Amino acid sequence: MSGMSGTWSRESRGVVRLAVLAALVTVGACRRGDANAEPAGTDAVVIGPENIVIVSEQEIRTGPALSGTLAPEREATIRAELQAPVVETLVEQGQRVAAGQLLLRLDDSAIRDQLLSGRSGVTTAQANLTVAQHEEERNDALLKAGAIAERMVEQSHAQVTAARAQLATAQAQLASAEKQSANTRIAAPFAGIVSARSVSAGDVVSAGTALITVVDPSTMRLEASVPADALAAVRLGAPVDFTVTGYPNRHFTGRVTRINPIADPATRQVRIIASLPNNGGTLVGGLFAEGRVSSESHRAPIVPQSAVDERGLRPSVVQLKGGRTAKAEVTLGLRDAASETVEITQGLTPGDTVLLGAARGISAGTPVRVSAPTDVKK
Repeated sequence: MSGMSGTWSRESRGVVRLAVLAALVTVGACRRGDANAEPAGTDAVVIGPENIVIVSEQEIRTGPALSGTLAPEREATIRAELQAPVVETLVEQGQRVAAGQLLLRLDDSAIRDQLLSGRSGVTTAQANLTVAQHEEERNDALLKAGAIAERMVEQSHAQVTAARAQLATAQAQLASAEKQSANTRIAAPFAGIVSARSVSAGDVVSAGTALITVVDPSTMRLEASVPADALAAVRLGAPVDFTVTGYPNRHFTGRVTRINPIADPATRQVRIIASLPNNGGTLVGGLFAEGRVSSESHRAPIVPQSAVDERGLRPSVVQLKGGRTAKAEVTLGLRDAASETVEITQGLTPGDTVLLGAARGISAGTPVRVSAPTDVKK
């Protein structure tokens, strides 16, 4: 019975050790010199390499988080200025166009008649003005010679004034007809890409109908909100780091270009606009993006927040030295809420090994052995 009792006791200790290991939740890697410098005995607590992390010097940033949908910085939806049939469409959706390039034409047959009438009216009014001016000059000369009454001169002056008014009216009518004629030729307002074409040849459009949308994808924008209490960390020109849906493991950097001077009265959020260069045309509008305004950034030793115990008078971590645990007090610096990391200004140096999460509960001086990574069967 004593032999069986001893066997059961060793098995029980093994179960306890397994229970301790199941409670250790963390990420990291192991530095062999610290983790296994001293051979551990049979009473050593065995932990996996995921339960430790190596202190490393990395860039840490702070600032409010942003999220929203990307959209081109410049976008123009061209609408019809008159009612007319569509005669010809010259571009397709997704086609790149140059500034001023003709995109489509509307029927201008009715406008041509107005143009002819307007030009004729200007010619007639100009001729009438010339005749009236000559008459005015002749009468002025006769008045000086005493050959006509002053009343005749006044009449000639009035005729010149009326002729000038008629010419101005005719010129305005011609300008209106020319504008209407120009409105039948739809051109690109800037260089970009046709993102939408709402009509085809043969369609009859009315004034205000959307015809074509052109976007300039060289610069994208993200419109987002930040809490009013974080506004002090946001300034014009501040860098913004983005990650975009559809582009895993890629980071994009933009700048804050606009800050709304009025907070939303319901949410107490302030709208800001961040611009993101897109010279290569990699990004497209409509994608979800999230990022953060970098109000402060520098390189420093950092560890995951789960490695730090802040319940005491001073923050502390549990190090792994010579195969045994040791408590070390530390001084904290910047916190990066996005990556859940914290800067260590004192108490640790790059290369030190610390335990994470529940592993911090292992008593100081306890022998610890780090197991080899488990191979994953394919």
